[in-house]
Amino acid sequence: MPYQINLERVQNDIYSLGRIGYNKEDRGIYRQGFTNEDMQGRHWLQDQFSSIGVDSYMDGAGNVIARYGAPNEKALVIGSHLDSVPCGGIFDGVLGVIAGLECIRVIKENNIALKHPIEVIATSEEEGRFGGMLGAQALTGNLTLDWLEKAKDPNGELLRDAMASCQLFYHQALEATKDPATLLGFLELHIEQGPVLEKEKKQIGVVEGISGVFKWLIKFIGKADHAGTAPMDLRSDAFMGVADFAHEISRIIDEDGTDKTRLTIGRVDLKPGYAHTVPGNAEFTLVGRDMSEDVMHALADSCRKVLSSIARKHGLMFEYDQMSWLGPKPCSNDMQDHLEKITKELGYSYIKMPSGAGHDAQFFSEITPTGLIFIPSVGGVSHAPDEWSHWHDVEKGCNVLLNAALELIT
Repeated sequence: MPYQINLERVQNDIYSLGRIGYNKEDRGIYRQGFTNEDMQGRHWLQDQFSSIGVDSYMDGAGNVIARYGAPNEKALVIGSHLDSVPCGGIFDGVLGVIAGLECIRVIKENNIALKHPIEVIATSEEEGRFGGMLGAQALTGNLTLDWLEKAKDPNGELLRDAMASCQLFYHQALEATKDPATLLGFLELHIEQGPVLEKEKKQIGVVEGISGVFKWLIKFIGKADHAGTAPMDLRSDAFMGVADFAHEISRIIDEDGTDKTRLTIGRVDLKPGYAHTVPGNAEFTLVGRDMSEDVMHALADSCRKVLSSIARKHGLMFEYDQMSWLGPKPCSNDMQDHLEKITKELGYSYIKMPSGAGHDAQFFSEITPTGLIFIPSVGGVSHAPDEWSHWHDVEKGCNVLLNAALELIT
């Protein structure tokens, strides 16, 4: 008989944590990394572990870590994050942490004997206030002192100053790295943050991996002209370059992409930016994603060729800056098979799917067998006050996590 989580406890925990950083005016959660609200949430979590007799601590990167079981055996880590985006929802990240807490509760109250310990980690600063996933990067050895000293948030506050205000010393984040030899694996439960599971009417998503992503800053440089006196056929209209390129995205994906490809123009700035002036300069972002790095390179090559062709057509100059490139991070095949097996045994419907969004799991996948579980997001909404997942889906996701973990550690 599979074990079951106590949904009422999970609900109470998620609602309790959702009151920390809650804004009554817009109903959003404001618990950005290394703010007072973020630290309140971390101390709240430590209190929950203390209430069930489990010790926890905060490492130099601000990760909260609780361990239950034998001290010298390889540990199965269950984790996600506690910080939020500005005006976020109550499930993002939090679900995976609370589910880990609940796993320990169920193990303790059923006196389940463990061969391997379970470790629950609430990672810090996953939402990228300072441009990374600091907690997971620290745990997996992906931090540098130079980055820690220079990283800033959009308002110009230095990471090291924000950490100091939380009584954390930034250089100690470098000491938080986990030895892969001490890890049995990593499991994360997360809301999908997209519409696929709901559309497919599936209860569980077994994640194949996290898409690679590249980000470009692109410029079309033309000539600003009077909107009334410049003939249409004699203009070097930078915006027409953006419009033509946007129209080509579907074709680029059809020819060089896959069903997992995403190409997105997320921001466009036009200059001079006046209603009666032909734009002489257009600056815009392009973000590309796919589960294959070869496909990502093919997409990038195709985008460059199309951009160059469009620039010639409209008498524009074209330049771009590659701001970042992160390769895809596949989840462990063994963990995928294990999660499929558990989901089937529980009688839940599921699909295998990629994650287009980044998660802590992508860094753990580099050092230990990693599995990622999704549950449906209502309307695909996330990073917003209307973010919601039905409690019956929460229960199913937690049950998959619990039973998958137990089979690995007992």
